[in-house]
Amino acid sequence: MKRSENLIINGSGSYPGGRYDKISIRGEGTIVNNVESATYHVYGTSEAVENVKTGSVKVFGEAEVKGNMEAQDTLVMGTMMVGGNAYLNKIKIFGLLEVGERLTGDEANIKGSISVNGDVEYETFDSSGGFEIKGLLTAETIKVGLRFGQSSAEEIGGGKITVKKRSNSLLPFGKEVGSLIAKVIEGDDIYLENTKADIVRGNKVKIGPDCQIGVVEYRDDFTHDPKATIKTTTKI
Repeated sequence: MKRSENLIINGSGSYPGGRYDKISIRGEGTIVNNVESATYHVYGTSEAVENVKTGSVKVFGEAEVKGNMEAQDTLVMGTMMVGGNAYLNKIKIFGLLEVGERLTGDEANIKGSISVNGDVEYETFDSSGGFEIKGLLTAETIKVGLRFGQSSAEEIGGGKITVKKRSNSLLPFGKEVGSLIAKVIEGDDIYLENTKADIVRGNKVKIGPDCQIGVVEYRDDFTHDPKATIKTTTKI
């Protein structure tokens, strides 16, 4: 089925999939088949029963894709849930993104939170929000700003990995600081704060304050803050 017209949903109902130019959902809409579009904008509530492929997706309300999703530019101010795999090339998350399987792309900017049941793979991963990743987080550059709550990944791998605590401007009188938990963190150049990990392995490793590390394995350089707890250190 080929279409080039727009799909504008202001009320509620079910609509066929196919190919559209623009999709705009301000009411409550269900798309029952695979759908392709140049833009996919959700201001109300949407459900795509199968797969979605689009150039630009913007979610200000609540969007659910039960299958896989592919998009070049993604902005989530509300909530977006993808049941399968998500290839989201450039993402900015101010709300919540949930992915049932893998999440991949080029640039990730997380100011809200993401929850992913599989692996996450990007070139650059910058988070000042929160994340729960059941698999491996891998990126050439990983920057994590810990403001609140607990972020976690099974394993973290990358080139340059930087994890720092950040003051929370929303809680000026609060003492709560975020933390990161991972079983293994491996990279070329690693700096960690407020991190709990079983193994940290890298060429240059610097363990900052309030870290609890089981084993540090380093090749070239290792330093640590006196307020960090490290059980074993090994030069490899």
